Amino acid sequence: MTPASAAGVAAPAPGWSGGWLQGLRYGALGLPLAFVALPLYVVLPNHYASQFGIPLATLGALLLGARLLDAVADPWIGRLADGWFGQTAARVLGVATIAAVVLALGFRGLFFPAVDGTPGAAPVALLVWCAALLSVTYLSYSVLSVLHQAWGARLGGDERQRARIVSWREGLALLGVLVASVLPSVAGLSVSTVVFAVALVLAVLLLRRAPQPRIGPLEGGDAGVPARPLATSAFRRLLLIYLVNGVASAVPATLVLFFIRDRLQAQPYEPLFLASYFAAGALSMPLWLRLVGRVGLARAWLAGMGLAIVSFVWALALGPGQVAGFTGVCLASGVALGADLSLPGALLAGVIQRAGHAQRHEGAYFGWWNFATKLNLALAAGISLPLLGAFGYTPGSRSELALSALAVAYCLLPCALKLVAALLLWTQWVTKEPSA
Repeated sequence: MTPASAAGVAAPAPGWSGGWLQGLRYGALGLPLAFVALPLYVVLPNHYASQFGIPLATLGALLLGARLLDAVADPWIGRLADGWFGQTAARVLGVATIAAVVLALGFRGLFFPAVDGTPGAAPVALLVWCAALLSVTYLSYSVLSVLHQAWGARLGGDERQRARIVSWREGLALLGVLVASVLPSVAGLSVSTVVFAVALVLAVLLLRRAPQPRIGPLEGGDAGVPARPLATSAFRRLLLIYLVNGVASAVPATLVLFFIRDRLQAQPYEPLFLASYFAAGALSMPLWLRLVGRVGLARAWLAGMGLAIVSFVWALALGPGQVAGFTGVCLASGVALGADLSLPGALLAGVIQRAGHAQRHEGAYFGWWNFATKLNLALAAGISLPLLGAFGYTPGSRSELALSALAVAYCLLPCALKLVAALLLWTQWVTKEPSA
């Protein structure tokens, strides 16, 4: 046992010095993975409804089924990933290459089906095609995501290094979101699928030259058991905090377009607002890294939660036409987003190290982590949308009661949830963990 591991800190993996080129090689895969997520979740439903005439109820049921399959599969994918990491880095890269090919072909096939999609034609074949490709596309996406996250966790290091590794991944992911939000409308879906495929190929090639993760075999009694992380008390506590904070972040993401269009009546400024938000998130990551060096990961994350609360209280005071004010909200909440993206994953890597599961169980941990991420999105929609409906809000409404309900759901509900998450982080984590 090395002095670093004895202190609960894994020594950096061989070849990692923290340089920007190494960060780029590792983090590059975050860009195409984020790029593909936005069209799949936002563009695809509208595409099938408008281009192929699929009823929304049918499409909604199909998408729900595929997403539930994807979420449930994540913990099992995590256990498989641990098995691949227990062999050789070449095995991990081989699986990643296969998953990347399947993902690129599935993404292209979803938007350009090889069956008759003419409106008015029998939709059964198109629905079967869509269901099959959604399943394999989501699963291949999840395989790549878990492998990428586990790879980063296996690079080891202290708090600041772990935060730096995650920041490279999530910062390039934000760049992918920005590209995906613009490219389909500017260049079309056909060009977008080609650009995605090229970016994915380049990212996998760069990963082959990235710092290599530590390779270690699974313990014999753990093979095929995805629930091992849930036996770790620190992971359960961190996962609860992550869930509550994640729902708090997902609620305004679910409602932001309604708020812009109806409360602010500023639809033409949507690109400005979204670009400000994501750009601020990406550019803020070096600032959070500096703060981590001063106060540690957990306290830095607390500061991010506090900034988010202040941002959404500010948004509550805004009304129609206040574009500059809401741009400020987007910038401030975007900076808080940088903390949410870069710090929790680094905390998780520390949990894995202190539990003695480094180089063995990273995949299982990140499988449950991704399950929680997807559950956040479902819970946010399940909480906020029925709440708005109960108060009579519908898109396009100008009723004072309905708009007040929208403001409460968009501004105050996230604040309340963020406050709960902050209290949990302080009482269940900062005061209990010897090193956060």
